[in-house]
Amino acid sequence: MSKQVRVRFAPSPTGPLHIGGVRTALFNYLFAKKNNGVFFLRIEDTDQNRFVPGAEKYILEALEWLGISPDETIGKNEKFGPYRQSERKQLYKKYADHLIETNNAYYAFDTAEALDVHRKQHEEQGKTFIYNHHNREKLDTSLVISKAETQTRIANGDDFVIRFKTPTNETLHLHDLIRGEVAFETNLLDDKVLFKSDGMPTYHLANIVDDHLMETSHVIRGEEWLPSMPLHVLLYRAFGWDAPEFAHLPLILKPIGNGKLSKRDGDKLGFPVFPLEWTDPNTNEKSSGYRENGFFPEAVINFLALLGWNDGTEKELFSLDELVAAFDLNRVHKSGAKFDPEKNKWFNHHYLMLQKAEDLSEAFLPTIKNKGIEVSENKVLKIVSLIKERANFVSEFWELSDYFFVAPNSYDEKASKNWKEETPVLMRELITVLKTIDNFSADEIELVVKNWMTENEIGMGKIMQPFRLSVVGALKGPHLFDIVEIIGKEAAIARIEKAIEVL
Repeated sequence: MSKQVRVRFAPSPTGPLHIGGVRTALFNYLFAKKNNGVFFLRIEDTDQNRFVPGAEKYILEALEWLGISPDETIGKNEKFGPYRQSERKQLYKKYADHLIETNNAYYAFDTAEALDVHRKQHEEQGKTFIYNHHNREKLDTSLVISKAETQTRIANGDDFVIRFKTPTNETLHLHDLIRGEVAFETNLLDDKVLFKSDGMPTYHLANIVDDHLMETSHVIRGEEWLPSMPLHVLLYRAFGWDAPEFAHLPLILKPIGNGKLSKRDGDKLGFPVFPLEWTDPNTNEKSSGYRENGFFPEAVINFLALLGWNDGTEKELFSLDELVAAFDLNRVHKSGAKFDPEKNKWFNHHYLMLQKAEDLSEAFLPTIKNKGIEVSENKVLKIVSLIKERANFVSEFWELSDYFFVAPNSYDEKASKNWKEETPVLMRELITVLKTIDNFSADEIELVVKNWMTENEIGMGKIMQPFRLSVVGALKGPHLFDIVEIIGKEAAIARIEKAIEVL
């Protein structure tokens, strides 16, 4: 690569950032860092009708939480600023005018009503109306009216758009870094609107001008933009500019069935499709986020990276630095990648296990305190160390450890079948044994209890299962003697006595 790699993520602030958009941002970030390049964020807010308050802030916060903040963006290293398209709108008119002057674009004055009539006429004949070389010289355009009349109508305030004049009878052979060669017939393309009479450019013009002025070297975006590739390449050609290299990423697919992953899939199957929680400012409807659902950002990055890419090995667990080192656009798949919410939990479990027990305890403490339980940080630390391997999320800690804090009120029905006729007598003897232990540590309790069972030839099942059932309320949890040490001698004896009474 001869020039510096500069790639961008250019979302529109029309709502929360979809997980597919996050994956696009991530792949741009990885490509930039792998090639010692620059990853920048541009906000494409030219469509003011779809602008949603708070969306821009949400996008920036999401990227920061994920650890893939841009090198340049609004208020940060604004080398090619502004990075908000609405603040660049004075730039675009001269480029639209240049296309008019070089006969690469034209004014069109057609009203919405007139175009609707044309569409209906085509439908009646079983055809699709396309605004292009077939009809542009039969419609209300500067190609058929004089230059003087065109200027008079503009001066009079008539509504107009500037359309691109797509070349005819040409086959474009374009190269996509993921898909290889793709071909497009220019006769099948429509003459896209580039500029509107309200002084705002459309996405296509603003995108090309900004990518050129911001020296974008590679455009890495979702496959839904592949049909726009010929227009964008033709625009670069019309301006006499070198086009960047293009790469179109595969779709993220629904977990079940066909089609692109949507918010509806998340609502239906109970998983987030947004990185952070989002409240719609118009409806107050809340949408859940990965952060609020207890996912670690490293886990989200890891599972997203493997949606449509791998390094050619069976390796699944990557830190961000490892992803940067391994990333290669040649390893991105052409076909869509199915989203797997269960596998995502598996990733989160892995990253939970990597967290310091102190950090996990700190995250768990508010839950305990909200239940009105006073407990030492040291005790919580011990409990978290025992249960974390069974959890995917910190939010599951209470369910996995409630018996450490609160004596069981009921006993698992299936496990209660282990409570036999002779069990109460054996449990009373166990109480006597526990009372003799001064050093009430897990190792000492286990040694004394097992010696007592051996000396009296009592089978393990006759003691251990009823003992666990008494203490926990079910046959679950970590090593029994660790549990007993943490709850303490008095609580352990009280729980056995209660079980004798109830069971």
